[in-house]
Amino acid sequence: MPLTTILVEDSKTIRDNLIPALEELADADVVATAETASEAIAILEKLDDTWQLAVVDLFLREGSGLTVLRACQGRSAHQRVVVLTNYPSDEMRRRSLALGADAIFDKSTELDQFFGWCALS
Repeated sequence: MPLTTILVEDSKTIRDNLIPALEELADADVVATAETASEAIAILEKLDDTWQLAVVDLFLREGSGLTVLRACQGRSAHQRVVVLTNYPSDEMRRRSLALGADAIFDKSTELDQFFGWCALS
């Protein structure tokens, strides 16, 4: 059964490439996308506990993925949040994990690991 997925990514090019790849490689059904932190939080609240996976970029058109992670802290046990970013510095990894991210991956060098992780979620 496909993972009900929310994609928080401000780049249309990345969204357009990531959505079909998630569907094919991770059996994900992307039911909503957001370009800003406030859009993402509204979607998370609307979908409540029906989503299973949230893929979050850290740098958004407005706001930060860290704000989105903070909003996910009260999620249900079946819900996973993964950060996919171009800036996976040690500090960003530490902050993301401290805010409850289940994993963090580099968009440019760790896509295989990202898709593998999502497929196992």
